[in-house]
Formats: sequence, structure tokens, C-alpha cells
Amino acid sequence: MRSLYLSRLGLRRDASLAALEPLLTSDDDGRQSGLAHRLVWTAFADDADRRRDFLWREDEARRRWFVLSERPPHDVHGFFEVETKPFEPVLSGGDRLVFALRANAVVTRKDDKGRPKRSDIVMDQLRAFPQGERAPHRDRLADEAGRAWLAAQGRKAGFRLDELRETSYRTRAIPRRKGKPIELGVLDLAGTISIDDPALFLPAVAAGFGKAKSFGCGLMLIRRAR
Repeated sequence: MRSLYLSRLGLRRDASLAALEPLLTSDDDGRQSGLAHRLVWTAFADDADRRRDFLWREDEARRRWFVLSERPPHDVHGFFEVETKPFEPVLSGGDRLVFALRANAVVTRKDDKGRPKRSDIVMDQLRAFPQGERAPHRDRLADEAGRAWLAAQGRKAGFRLDELRETSYRTRAIPRRKGKPIELGVLDLAGTISIDDPALFLPAVAAGFGKAKSFGCGLMLIRRAR
């Protein structure tokens, strides 16, 4: 597997950057995802033709970002306090890990004109209920859909879901300069997994799970279970 780096980026707290913080962050969930997408990219866009080769997720409570990348960040603008280390987990079959994953998990259905249309897995289930009656079913369906989706991911990626301890679901409308906002359904999943095949699992972690990876989805954070 190619070399990878796990980094933690936090906004610097000195006075010069504090004046810019309102421009770099937002209390609006969708707008913040768009801002964070551009902000994190500044630490990796060292070339005009550079393609995204990293996954990231935001820790909103602490205004910081975790990034899994093929190269160390290069903070040319001095926005961040940066901690970076090689991502080199040594895993064997049967190892148990604690995980946290923020995912845009989707399913593709055909619309009434036979055209494929992508929908997040929770909204796909909620559409079975009238719009005004969906709220009571939301958490249950998020747990059921998230559990089934993660188990399916594990069958392809060499792990088994042992326990799903936390599930939360929200939607985000990410503004665009032109056109309608990008609508995303985001699942936060946390629990424990067991490794069946490290040779499948580690490349899957590097590639990320689900869609919307540019907007902070897909990165599975892992540590050994005690």
C-alpha cells in the first residue's frame, strides 16, 4: 500500500488569524462544509493541477480537521497548527478496532422516467412515509440503514461490524456559486469492528467509504479496542 499520513489541523489561535476566523468558519452546517472543503484544500493545493488525494473530516466542537493523505500537508498560508504522523497500522485477522465514520451513504434508484437517481440511504427509507410523518421514524431508520450499509461495506472491505454504538443522521445544503445547493445526507457511525482481511481493509480505509469525500465524508478513524 502507498505511503499515507494522518494529520490533525487546527486553526492557529494568534491574533492575526483570529481576525479572519469568522470568514473561515460558520455556524451553518452546510455552509461550514463548503468553507471547510476550501480551507483544508489550502494545505494540499501546492500545484494548480493537483487533484484531491486526501480524505478529511471535521471535529466541529474543536474547530479542527483530521486528514488522511498521500503526502504531508503544506500549510503555505500559515492557517493551521499541524500535527502529522505516518499512517502505518499493523493489523492481523481477528483484531478489534474502535471506529468513527462520517459517511454519505447512497443508493441509486430509477425515477418514474427510468433515469438513475442517487439518494442517501436514510432518505430512501423515509420516502415510504408521508412527509409530515417522517420525524418519528428518522432515528430508527438511520440506525437500521446505517447498520445494513456498514455491514455491506465490511463484506467488501475485510471487516465485520461487531457493535454500532452511535448513529446520527442529518442533511446538509452546501451552497454553490451557481445553481441549487448540493444536498447531502450525512451519517455519523461509531462502534467496534473486527478485521477479517487486513489486505482488503487498509486500502479501503485509504480510499474512503461512501460518497461526498470532497465535503468531509468517507474517512474512517480507527484505534485499537481495549
